[in-house]
Amino acid sequence: MSKRSDAPLGDVTVVSLATNLPGPVAAARLASLGASVTKVEPPAGDQLKVVAPSWYEELVVGQHVVTLDLKDPVGSSSLAALIADADVVLTAMRPSALARLGLTEIVERHGVVLVEIVGYDGDRADEAGHDLTYQAVQGTVHAPELPLVPVVDLLGAERAVNAALVGLRRRDRSGAGAHLRVILDDLAWHASAAVRHGLTGPGTVLGGGLPTYGMYATTDGYVAVAALEPHFAERLTAAVGQTREELAARFATKPSAHWESLGRSLDIPVVAVHEPRTVAVHEPRTVAVHEPRTVAASDA
Repeated sequence: MSKRSDAPLGDVTVVSLATNLPGPVAAARLASLGASVTKVEPPAGDQLKVVAPSWYEELVVGQHVVTLDLKDPVGSSSLAALIADADVVLTAMRPSALARLGLTEIVERHGVVLVEIVGYDGDRADEAGHDLTYQAVQGTVHAPELPLVPVVDLLGAERAVNAALVGLRRRDRSGAGAHLRVILDDLAWHASAAVRHGLTGPGTVLGGGLPTYGMYATTDGYVAVAALEPHFAERLTAAVGQTREELAARFATKPSAHWESLGRSLDIPVVAVHEPRTVAVHEPRTVAVHEPRTVAASDA
């Protein structure tokens, strides 16, 4: 694959062995920053391609996908050759599997940055887990409902990108490789901060405690109203109502599009609530990097 020298990571080569989520999301983000990414899949393929083929195809755009059986000497040798030319190796397997494949030694030998995405660390390092279980422990789901967004997986993907950048920076300074670990269980704890500190959850500021922040039924659905700051709340109160009862009664008189239009005209955060899988599909986006602008004294 050709490298994009004008992109932030245009001179970086990534080998990703991570399947499912969040590894492929992290690899896609690195690719969007210009990195040349080779995705290594087992003979059975990536399970994400089975359960969400459109998302899989979205995430591998611009990547080179190869199939290798790492339990076979030929596949193991091919992987070693890929790693020898890489800058970053991304994995999402249990530490015992990583050790079994000898990947730690291979990346150390070639001075590569290794980013491990794991569920747990320490004594629980080989314990199984997924986004749902990480969230359930931290109280960020309401049973029996399932989360619509795999928050921990997506946060893990962003942290993996961050770890890759940190590792590259360390290598630039020391000349040696780096080994960084992203622990999803820890990220679930950090993601639950809003719940732990009483910002979200039933009756809290963002959990129904404020009438100007919530969901209201309209004639054809619901609107999400986020008039949290005083200036937004004042405009909402003047245009629609103040108490929860007033707001509910007024919003129920017109369709969601009317309230969206009113929100835009008065600069109040009001949008229609869309049902899952009815939102328009956007084209994949690259990460824009802007050069800093020098501000003259006369502009300050």
